[in-house]
Amino acid sequence: MNNEAAIRVLSVDDHPLLREGLAVIINSQPDMQLVAQASNGREAIQQFRQHLPSVTLMDLRLPDESGIDAMKAVYTEFPEARIVILTTFEGDVEIQRALEAGARGYFLKSMPPKELVEVIREVHSGKKRIPPQVAAHLMEHLSDEDLSTREVEVLEQVAGGNRNRDIAKKLFITEETVKVHVKHIMEKLGAVDRTGAVAIGIRRGIIHL
Repeated sequence: MNNEAAIRVLSVDDHPLLREGLAVIINSQPDMQLVAQASNGREAIQQFRQHLPSVTLMDLRLPDESGIDAMKAVYTEFPEARIVILTTFEGDVEIQRALEAGARGYFLKSMPPKELVEVIREVHSGKKRIPPQVAAHLMEHLSDEDLSTREVEVLEQVAGGNRNRDIAKKLFITEETVKVHVKHIMEKLGAVDRTGAVAIGIRRGIIHL
């Protein structure tokens, strides 16, 4: 296939080894070409402007900002962009955030290369693609009640090893209010204690360490 008709791919990941692997997979396809690579969000936007790729593969964790923020920045300038999140993280909250921000697909790095190139082709043709195991994570928590912004802040403080008294000072609320928030957090997450709440929060992508 000539280069003009090829699916032009931009790869955004801060791991050189993974970028090299993606380059080999993509360039070995008769209908694809890796046109650029970026290792952080700022580079991703620059490379997008320069190359206007057909499909962008965006890592969720970048050194300077989240992949979701980088994706939003690209969409602000280029609403027609087609971006697939490519990540090791499968927390339902993270998946939800990515899809709400406009991701056309959500692909786990543990999946086979054959599936990745299928995702690229489908997204290029205008479809959205969420693999079954990712969809299952979403469905599992569909009816769960979301934590409020304040509850997420409290959970982050708990994860940092802070006691209720310290959290109250940092967030300018009373210790009693902190206790109420912690109780609600544990109820919403189905956790039996603070440590369990932190573990669930990290696993689901509600908070990051």
